[in-house]
Amino acid sequence: MGDSGDLNANLHFRATGDPRLDKAIYQWITWDKNPHTRAQVEALLRDGCVDELRSRLCSRMSFGTAGLRAPMGAGFALINDLTIIQSTQGLYKYCAIAFPDLHGRGLVIGYDTRGQEASGCSSERLARLTAAVMLGRGVPVYLFSTYVPTPFVPFAVKKLGAAAGVMITASHNPKEDNGYKVYWENGAQIASPHDKEVLRCIEESVEPWAGSWDRGLADSSPLCVDPTQRICSCYMEELKSLCFHRELNAESKLKFVHSSFHGVGHSFVQQAFRAFGLSPPIPVPEQKDPDPEFPTVTCPNPEEGEPVLELSLRLAEREGATVVLATDPDADRLAAAELSNNRWKVFTGNELGALLGWWMLFTWKEAHSNPGDAARVCMLATTVSSKILQAFARAHGFHFEETLPGFKWIGRRVDELRKAGKEVLFAFEESIGFMCGSVVPDKDGVSAAVVLAEMATYLHSQNLTLTQQLANIFHIYGWHVSTTSYFVCRDPATVKRIFTRLRCLQGDDTYPRSCGGHCVAHVRDVTTGYDSSQPDKKCVLPVTKNSQMITFTFVNGVVATLRTSGTEPKIKYYTELCTLPGESDISSLEMELHKVTAALVEEFLEPDKNNLIRPSL
Repeated sequence: MGDSGDLNANLHFRATGDPRLDKAIYQWITWDKNPHTRAQVEALLRDGCVDELRSRLCSRMSFGTAGLRAPMGAGFALINDLTIIQSTQGLYKYCAIAFPDLHGRGLVIGYDTRGQEASGCSSERLARLTAAVMLGRGVPVYLFSTYVPTPFVPFAVKKLGAAAGVMITASHNPKEDNGYKVYWENGAQIASPHDKEVLRCIEESVEPWAGSWDRGLADSSPLCVDPTQRICSCYMEELKSLCFHRELNAESKLKFVHSSFHGVGHSFVQQAFRAFGLSPPIPVPEQKDPDPEFPTVTCPNPEEGEPVLELSLRLAEREGATVVLATDPDADRLAAAELSNNRWKVFTGNELGALLGWWMLFTWKEAHSNPGDAARVCMLATTVSSKILQAFARAHGFHFEETLPGFKWIGRRVDELRKAGKEVLFAFEESIGFMCGSVVPDKDGVSAAVVLAEMATYLHSQNLTLTQQLANIFHIYGWHVSTTSYFVCRDPATVKRIFTRLRCLQGDDTYPRSCGGHCVAHVRDVTTGYDSSQPDKKCVLPVTKNSQMITFTFVNGVVATLRTSGTEPKIKYYTELCTLPGESDISSLEMELHKVTAALVEEFLEPDKNNLIRPSL
């Protein structure tokens, strides 16, 4: 199929006149066996929608922060049967090189509950096609027989000794999206160089192999095993290693509400509470069952806070519950809120990171009386997250590290530290992703939910709330005031222009020296590898040329980062200001941070000039 062929003769369509596009159209209609997506391309061609065809067919998805993620629909740039087959063929090709024992170890495949009728596409269907490609090449497959939380895939990879794993999910993205997340043998999401090599192999394996479309192989092949019962049982058993006060859990009268945001989390969070001896949380009835339309929320992302938690908060008020927990649709992230002084306090990801980090340290210290043991303990956070764990580490003598944004970087570093004999107690990213203990080498909303619930139960027995304990943490370790938000920008050229301008704001290769009257002390640009704070001006963090990220450290102590999202068309910004332990003038701290943040947005991003879209919630 290397030539574009005669479209008129073979497909009864008029050629567009663009040789590259005509070749892509021919390939699509020749290879695609899904009648829904094939019809989409035929209709666009018939209607003369050349620009739309070009955007769908003349580019290919690349691995971002969370693997491949895009809207469902026809085209090589979107998620559909054909692109999932191509991706799996490339993954097989690379894994066959990387793992000589691939045919003995196999591949884990999981999926969430997403689907789109217009493209005849569902996560389960895409998972079965993924299985078909691998089974067709004689690779054993561990295919879950029902939807599971994303963390179950990396957990299964480690537990079963598989070579790799695939999760079909778009997590908290809009309902139109789906994705293809790949985990390596260490249970971490793939990162460089594996992601680049898989992409190269995909591009070499675009024509579907014989048998790649045979979804029935998952039912007929003896190489296909259902690990659901075993993995769920093992997960819940290992989760008990994070339970430290079972006697209090059994006696507690504290009530919790949980929303699974129309995703996979309901039954698994219920089981996790039972494993801890806690009464299961009250589910939000309108949101507990899977629904790919996400009918009760404008955006299926609990990180958006109170507006999308509305049903949970109102249910909690009716039921007398004081803590609300919400897992995102694939249950790898956790949001939480608490009724405090008759008002709901929705915790930020950084605040939850402070609470969970404190709890994991507190319970570890309960079991380790020798201060010298702290030398082998580690905690990790992404560089755009709060520095609160660093404050813990300074006070208690354990090791703390920052990584690039994204749990793929945390997961890889966790694996390296464990191989070096270190114990990783906790890791988090500000976008409500938490890794408690060593059960799963990735963010996990199920374990985070039940760990937070036990913490709240313990604090309740001490006549403390989560909100009060957060204030205690900041009093002891220093206030860490932070702001995180974003703008939507769907135009890559605009994004590039914004960041290029920042690199030349005061002449060629000269970054801004001030913002809103506040002087810049240091600049770190991981896109180019520049860091003015280092003697050699080179970044310690890995260089990521395919994404934008610049961090400004101001003389007044504010640390601000601007970056592009790896999963959505967003420019994100993060600011934080910290005090020394014991300082209590929180209002002036917040005012100072607000001034710098406002100036950063207006002067560096110029949202009005660049037509950036502010969050709608």
